[in-house]
Amino acid sequence: MEPLYQSAITCICCQAEFQTSRVRPSFKRVVSRDTDFCAYYKDGINPDFYVVRVCPSCGFATTENGTQQLTDVKRRYYYERFGSSWVNRDYGGERTLEQALDTYKLALLCAQVAGTSERVMAGLLHHIAWLYRYMGNKAQEERFLQFALQSYTTVYETEGGSVNDAKLMFLIGELNRLLGDRNAAVRWFARVVNDKRIVDATMIRASRDQWQLLREEMKQEGLYIEEERLNA
Repeated sequence: MEPLYQSAITCICCQAEFQTSRVRPSFKRVVSRDTDFCAYYKDGINPDFYVVRVCPSCGFATTENGTQQLTDVKRRYYYERFGSSWVNRDYGGERTLEQALDTYKLALLCAQVAGTSERVMAGLLHHIAWLYRYMGNKAQEERFLQFALQSYTTVYETEGGSVNDAKLMFLIGELNRLLGDRNAAVRWFARVVNDKRIVDATMIRASRDQWQLLREEMKQEGLYIEEERLNA
């Protein structure tokens, strides 16, 4: 059995029908994850490469969680800004890392045109950072991690800090840590651990572990850390 299968899609922009590849569930074999949930897969078959669906006819790119319909105004705006210069390209088969990156950048552009939710935008930015991590491009990885952090923070602020968003809060803390703002990271990890309304044991444990890691690192380096009490 081949790891990829074809799925039929109707473009929400030009209404053309096209095929896009997906990875069969039995081939989604995670071997490890980074602390910000970036996954590494067995045999190099990465399902994240195939999340974005790109219409070969007009270039409009989206995901299952993205915008499901376009107004005429947004459709015209897309063609004015990008679609009119699109050269037919088909991403429907097997994708390289570079092609996957192209599709995510297309999805980001289209999400901006379509007014997609900030949460979806944050996910796209974070995935682009992961793709640069796979490439070993540290500068671009950190650039997009910063964009993702800003977007995740906006999600938290605009959605009112739902108590069900322990993973979002942990991610904000962890991206701050990865980008070198360790005091901000500690504050976010402490929020997860100390908020009694949060019952996500996995995120509480992860936040406590990362807080302790930071505390030890900064003590060894003789650096000041803003103390945040973590409840036992």
